[in-house]
Amino acid sequence: MKTFCGRANPTTGAVDWVEESEEYDYHQEIARSCYADMLHDRDRNEKYNQGIRAAVSRVKARGERVVVLDIGTGTGLLSMMAVSAGADFCYAVEVFKPMARAAASIIKKNGFSDKIKVINKHSTEVTVGPDGDMQERANILVTELFDTELIGEGALPSYEHAHLHLVQVGCEAVPHRATIYAQLVESELLWSWTQIRPVQVDGRKLLPPAAVGQCAGAPSVCDIQLSQVPPSAFTPIGPLCSMFSVDFSRQVSSAPCSYTCRFTVQAGGRAQVVLSWWDLDMDPSGSIVCSMAPRWTYSDPTEYPWRDHWMQSVYFLPAERTVCEGEELSLSVFHDDYSLWYNLSEGYQTDVDKSFCQQSCTCQSHLVWTRPRFGELNDWQRTESYLSALRNVLRNDSVCLAISDGSLLPLYAHLLGAKKVFSLENSGMSKRVIEQFLEANSLKNGVQLLALRAEQLTSTDLEGEQISVLMGEPYFSTSLLPWHSLFFWYCRTALASLLRPGATILPSSATLYLLGVEFQDLWRIRAPCGTCEGFDVTPMDEMVQQSLDFRESREAEPHHLWEYPCRALTKPHPVMTFDFQQCVPEQPINSQGSLPLVGRGRCHGFALWMEYKLTDDITISMGLTKPINEEGECVWSPHRKQGVYFLQTPWESSGDGRTAMAYNITFDPSIGDIKMNFSVTQP
Repeated sequence: MKTFCGRANPTTGAVDWVEESEEYDYHQEIARSCYADMLHDRDRNEKYNQGIRAAVSRVKARGERVVVLDIGTGTGLLSMMAVSAGADFCYAVEVFKPMARAAASIIKKNGFSDKIKVINKHSTEVTVGPDGDMQERANILVTELFDTELIGEGALPSYEHAHLHLVQVGCEAVPHRATIYAQLVESELLWSWTQIRPVQVDGRKLLPPAAVGQCAGAPSVCDIQLSQVPPSAFTPIGPLCSMFSVDFSRQVSSAPCSYTCRFTVQAGGRAQVVLSWWDLDMDPSGSIVCSMAPRWTYSDPTEYPWRDHWMQSVYFLPAERTVCEGEELSLSVFHDDYSLWYNLSEGYQTDVDKSFCQQSCTCQSHLVWTRPRFGELNDWQRTESYLSALRNVLRNDSVCLAISDGSLLPLYAHLLGAKKVFSLENSGMSKRVIEQFLEANSLKNGVQLLALRAEQLTSTDLEGEQISVLMGEPYFSTSLLPWHSLFFWYCRTALASLLRPGATILPSSATLYLLGVEFQDLWRIRAPCGTCEGFDVTPMDEMVQQSLDFRESREAEPHHLWEYPCRALTKPHPVMTFDFQQCVPEQPINSQGSLPLVGRGRCHGFALWMEYKLTDDITISMGLTKPINEEGECVWSPHRKQGVYFLQTPWESSGDGRTAMAYNITFDPSIGDIKMNFSVTQP
């Protein structure tokens, strides 16, 4: 049996449905899972262990037989904790079949098979009774059903069903309660991820359409490592508010609901963004707390427990509001069974009926552009680089063609005096967004948007003109890894016959860079665990490695490295340059070499990114944005994901430069992808 998987195709700029073996989807799910991250989360594991032991003790103190229901058991870790704490029996529910098998293997390896039953079902399908999956209702409910937004994985419906059908009234619950916190802030940085700022182009102000400014934005939460957003990047408008709590030991409702926190404005400004996270109380007294608060809330930052499976949330208000110090405001949070959203109102009044519907995009730009893309379009330094490059290459007779998804470059080219400007927009929605910008700035006749692919374009479409400036950022919505934007090169090749002799290609080339790094924490998501809280979880390590060996370990994966601090152990190294002045070659491009390890530390792998040469003296980096300092600190572009290749076995570097990391990288033009291998070379 085969399965179809979506995969970015850099040669076409589309997502292709590729036929894979039936094992592929399973292996990809395991290889890219967060199980390793959770097993390495010592704070989480310790708090769960303490909470479970306390719950078992309370039930035993009542003279009751201890029966535990563990929903979403994963590796079976929490069930083993319960039995080790003295539980008489545990039902471990896991809907993902490979994980259910792994849990059974781990439980058997640790000698708990006689007291833990793994049930491979969704919890809502579990039955209770003499012939059921469970012989009796449980009196301790243990779960780990949470995501960054707390309820996004369906925790509320699962708890609701469990209390109705699977556990006793008055049962113990671990965690016992969750509390969601929120703080209203002003932040130019974060607000730039949802609204477009005006751009000055040689005395002309390019304005966003009114519909964009009036739009409530995308409905989905923005989950990030908020610890990497410095406090200097925002100003608190009000105090940290406890918005609401959920008691998991009692009947839980998944029905839509709202809560309001009233406060006095601490500092006047523009109320724009809500920062949010949650805590878990593992016991009724709240003495065992697992907190998702960001690092900068800790008096001692070294005590901050890093984790990637739970982060923090950023919510954008439907509209920014100017507020004054001392003003009374009401911050309201609403939820359905899977998501949260916020609204702000004056005084002690909340218009719940009108605000209850979740915000949604009405201008289409929030559907076309991701939040990092909004930030990229608002990056004035980046914009100025493109404007400077265009000023250098444009002439009064320039005929320009832009190739990028939802780009403002063609508008810049028109305002800078190009004779004619065309832009390829294959997406109907993206085309409508740019049309709004043209109309808002009275430029409808200045740029012609063509709903065509590069290979479909003819001289007639260009009104008989030849292209003198072919330009792109390049940006394509289907790109995942840095080299996926080489689709620009394939378009340039398809357009070769429509180019004037000596036509300017902007950017003229792209260079792939490589850097050996030591990650502060990100290494945990791919590192084997071995033992966790005293339990042998090597079957899980083996299963993950088997899935990585299936394909993933030979591939890079995309990450926003600004969220994941790392230290450079080598110098940044250009490994391959793609010359856009020429057509895509038919033969593969290969690059081999080595990077001396000049920094002391543990090399976990490599960061990869593209740098685009716009003109002889203007280059745009999609990776490092500042020189690496003496400590090896890396500052990454927040707008694009970089590629990360994890070594199967990290290498300890003395930093003397005698040991090097050898690389062998091949670009295959037939598929537009890059294959890579790395090894250690010693003197």
